[in-house]
Amino acid sequence: MTSVHIRVAGPGEHLDDAALIWAEATAARDGDAEIAALSVARPIIQRVIESSPRSLLLVAVDPAGQVAGFAAVAPMAAHGSTADIRYLAVRPRHWGDGVARQLMQALPGLLAAAGFTRGELDVYLDNPRATKLYEAHGWRPYGDAAPHPRSGRLEQRYRLDL
Repeated sequence: MTSVHIRVAGPGEHLDDAALIWAEATAARDGDAEIAALSVARPIIQRVIESSPRSLLLVAVDPAGQVAGFAAVAPMAAHGSTADIRYLAVRPRHWGDGVARQLMQALPGLLAAAGFTRGELDVYLDNPRATKLYEAHGWRPYGDAAPHPRSGRLEQRYRLDL
């Protein structure tokens, strides 16, 4: 198990790390041989972080000072007290090392400290590792599963009251 320190990144801090982790993890999860370039991945994470002054980039920093995982969070437009965890990813070389578990354990406290009363996230139902992780940490399905607008893969909304 890799022990990590979970914290809120400062303005502009670790954006590229999070973007590269997202690119690596997405490619590995989907079995893609090609990893998205930073020029493609960075704007995806940046849009979340810049969408609101209340947005957060949570990072999991390993003992060597490297970012092993992250969560990009923004308040939901309709319910500002609900945190929308838009992206949560772990660098593939750390899969199975407990980094995601540590992120999920720290997430409720960090969200509550930021003034949120609930968290929500979407997960592909064909990603059983993720659904099992979320459910093990108290997240519950909310609403009906629906196809993702771009990929067509079935996606389920999960919710956690803080």
